[in-house]
Amino acid sequence: MSTRDVFIVVLGAAVLFSLASQGDTGSPKAQGAARAAPLDNPDGVRPGLAPLGSAGDRGAAVRLIKKLRVGSMGTKAGYSRARFGENWADTAKGVPYARNGCGTRNDLLARDGENVRYRRGSNCVVVSMKLRDPYTGRVVQWSKKNSDEIQVDHVVPLSYEWRMGASRWPMSKRMRIANDPLNLLPVYGDANEAKGGSGPASWLPPVRRVRCAYVVRFAQVALKYNLPVTRADKAVMLTQCR
Repeated sequence: MSTRDVFIVVLGAAVLFSLASQGDTGSPKAQGAARAAPLDNPDGVRPGLAPLGSAGDRGAAVRLIKKLRVGSMGTKAGYSRARFGENWADTAKGVPYARNGCGTRNDLLARDGENVRYRRGSNCVVVSMKLRDPYTGRVVQWSKKNSDEIQVDHVVPLSYEWRMGASRWPMSKRMRIANDPLNLLPVYGDANEAKGGSGPASWLPPVRRVRCAYVVRFAQVALKYNLPVTRADKAVMLTQCR
């Protein structure tokens, strides 16, 4: 075999390896340190939550938030997590990663984690990773034995959705919003627990520079599902980006 023929074989093998490593586009891949700003991530398939820095981006954020409908918050009566389907169900229709064979939580850990390791024999179950928490700025070296140290936050909390009209939605729509990666961020567990079911008027990320990005993500989810926000929440959201 000539030197030229060897080069062609090696090059072909490299191309095949590259294509194979891309895998199924329905499954997230560990993305490393790159973080996406919400205006560049309308489907939620890119990792993290990068700040909005430019005046142009902040102007676009304000215009987006202004589109939100305002409504009154209803009662929490009848709410339970089960009203939004099985925890981290892979059976929701019409959202990225759905029906890819992996639970939603693992999909999100793979999307946002660095140095992701999987259970032996699995390409789904994440057992360790590093997370740069967008809410607190903390770098978390996580393993499954300390599961709650990283929690997957619903940007628009499920109980908030329920009180703003999701109680009248069909189960299929509630399952979509509960498993939509646009509405999900892996974060430091203590921050998620401090947030609870709060809207932006009651809770914002401790890291100030990410607050505009956070409320934009909140607005993106609310607009996608035609969900109103309270007047106080909308006012606070606009303030964060002006």
